[in-house]
Amino acid sequence: MRIGIIIGRIGGVDGVALETEKWIDVLKKLGHEVFIMSGEFESWTMDYDHDYLFPALSFFSVEAEWGQRKAFYEPDKDPGPLLEHVESASNMIHDAMVKWVGDKKIEVLLSENASALPCHLSMGVAIKKLIKTTGLPIVTHDHDFHWERGERYISAHPEINQYVDDNFPLLLPDVKHAVINTFGVETFKNRFNIDATLVPNVMDFNRIYGVPTPENQFFLKDLGITEDEIALLQVTRIVRRKGIETAISLIDKLDDKKLKLVITGNNNDDENKEYYNELIDQIHQLNLSSQIIFAADKVLDHKDLSDVYAHGRAATYFSTYEGFGNAFVETVLAKKPIFVNNYKPVYMQDIGNKGFETVMIEDGNLTPESVQQMSDIIYNPQRCLEIGEYNFEIGKKYFSYDVLEEKLSSLFKF
Repeated sequence: MRIGIIIGRIGGVDGVALETEKWIDVLKKLGHEVFIMSGEFESWTMDYDHDYLFPALSFFSVEAEWGQRKAFYEPDKDPGPLLEHVESASNMIHDAMVKWVGDKKIEVLLSENASALPCHLSMGVAIKKLIKTTGLPIVTHDHDFHWERGERYISAHPEINQYVDDNFPLLLPDVKHAVINTFGVETFKNRFNIDATLVPNVMDFNRIYGVPTPENQFFLKDLGITEDEIALLQVTRIVRRKGIETAISLIDKLDDKKLKLVITGNNNDDENKEYYNELIDQIHQLNLSSQIIFAADKVLDHKDLSDVYAHGRAATYFSTYEGFGNAFVETVLAKKPIFVNNYKPVYMQDIGNKGFETVMIEDGNLTPESVQQMSDIIYNPQRCLEIGEYNFEIGKKYFSYDVLEEKLSSLFKF
């Protein structure tokens, strides 16, 4: 089939973009032809026969930014102009989508979180209008929802909240919903009496990943880390829910100047750098400036995160909330030990119950016992290797491309 994917951005390192690339790989393997309409192609070599850049779909477009600000951050007294703006922008986007669908002879659509999370109001509404206009079948890949994000998507105006509820997620007849965790399945059943399909996030366990190569041999040296020092990895963006302050506290508690924490992600999604500045204050107060390394710029110089994992001893992943947790499975793929917070609502019921060997903490609380367990692993390279191999086999069983292929074969039967 000719599958059209609609996504705000692709090619970046956020979970939605990364997982979409895996779906594309598997869909092509299954014999489908894939077309992409996106607001951004980041670090992506565009194939203009199949890739269509439509900047209005970007989360940083005027349409998205103004809509978010007036809906959730700085609401005007009258919500009317906002609703008019969203309707007008959605009509413009809808028209472009209709033309794209016709030009590319799209047979089925895949909406990548755009119909689940209202981070681009007019795009989500446009997709709904597109389905009504064309009658095309659609799979919505729903990563997370507005009610899971606390106050983030709650407006001061009841009319806006109702508008969000009416359009997110996409609740039209015959829509196939794919969710990334058990909580999503339960939510669809309890809220909407809809049977959603659980499709876990996956990794390609057949690829060589996280191993030293001539190309990455100087990665740590380029960060100022010497051969006798040990690198722990925080392979996430800098946003509050990633619990990076707990990883910094771990470095403090381990009290070893030879331990370095490498934070790979940027702070582009951190509103006003508020959380980043809190981390800087924490590092300053704990006198850890020589041990905490913000490495986003250096990471961009390498092909992918495989180079980062190649020379790290273990990974920290103390998130408080995740829709799934790509970095966990990625660490397993790289055969590195991982220290994890029991993040909600996913970890134990979708990942932690599979039998992985790790050190898990609750509510970001680094107890003396957990710190000692982490220390025992960090300073025992042989133990690290054993844990890495053991976890790899479990990951391959539950979170591989083979699992995804089975799920997508079923989802894209129309």
